[in-house]
Amino acid sequence: MADLGVTIAGLRLDHRLYHFRLAYSGFEHAHVVLGGESFVALAEGLQNALWSLGGVPREHRTDSLSAAFRNLDAAAQEDLTRRYEALCAHYGMTPTRNNTGLAHENGSVEGPHGHLKRAIADALLLRTSTDFPDLTTYRTFVDELVGRRNARQTKRIDSERAVLARLPERRSCDYEQVSVRVSSAGGFRLRKVFYTVPSRLIGHTLRVRLYDDRLDVFVGGSHLFTLPRGRAHPDGRHDQVVDYHHVIHALRRKPMALLNLVYRDRLFPRAPYRHAFEALRASLPERQACRIAVDLLALAHDRGCEAELAECLAVELAAKRLPDLAALRARFAPDPAAIPHVNVALGSLASYESLLDAATTGEAA
Repeated sequence: MADLGVTIAGLRLDHRLYHFRLAYSGFEHAHVVLGGESFVALAEGLQNALWSLGGVPREHRTDSLSAAFRNLDAAAQEDLTRRYEALCAHYGMTPTRNNTGLAHENGSVEGPHGHLKRAIADALLLRTSTDFPDLTTYRTFVDELVGRRNARQTKRIDSERAVLARLPERRSCDYEQVSVRVSSAGGFRLRKVFYTVPSRLIGHTLRVRLYDDRLDVFVGGSHLFTLPRGRAHPDGRHDQVVDYHHVIHALRRKPMALLNLVYRDRLFPRAPYRHAFEALRASLPERQACRIAVDLLALAHDRGCEAELAECLAVELAAKRLPDLAALRARFAPDPAAIPHVNVALGSLASYESLLDAATTGEAA
């Protein structure tokens, strides 16, 4: 889907679609996949389709899945095959594949692949923009388009749904689970990606459920938080997924560390913060520039004003002015008028004496 030019908040979205289709009725389901072909993407997309459909066909047919097996050793290929067969067995489906290089054997879905992609391209033209504020909005856009396409085949879908097998009681596993240890750097490395976590977790072993687009992080059986999934660069270089909320307390103690942070560009939550740091470095000594930049991040963290502060920084930079930290702190300080004044009336000690006297009288009675 890369040639459609879809962007999320201005950043290009490199993605694919998992496309499910019933051969007779034409029922479709599309799931946005952020990585390449993998068991996790297949399991999540397939199960979303089956639960949306409300039934299970007797056979599930795919292509040869050669891309999913690429660069895997024999043991890893065997494990992926075993997991896919177990997934189909959970739903009572027979897994089949077409022969390598013979896409026409899957003609009932190969042609609709192109039709769906052209329909999305046309819908983007009518929308007049290929930019979406977040991934959820884009996924909703695709879901609504596919829903309208299914609405044209309601009678055929209902007739085919009537002969489908029942869904199992629950979904099968659609994630990989790994254990990681949080290093003294305040994060862990997984699949060539470094993820930051709160510093209180340094030294702990975490259990991570690895989905196509996210990581669910657990300590024991307790879910801590969810992180967006990162991926290494195509040339093999490592990447980072950084949340400034996780590291701001350490940066407050050593603001000069900002200057040489490997993941500095990923630290800034929005472009105006990065542009502000660049402007500060160009006009002020490095130590002072780092201190102000860290204080800006701390202000966004403490006051919960990340988006509003970014807008203020953008206005200041557009006017060729450096951020005025004192003015920004005053602007985003708590409003005294919004803080209720509570009057606490303290009782006199004599009232406690009367309670004791009443208790004594009651015992005597």
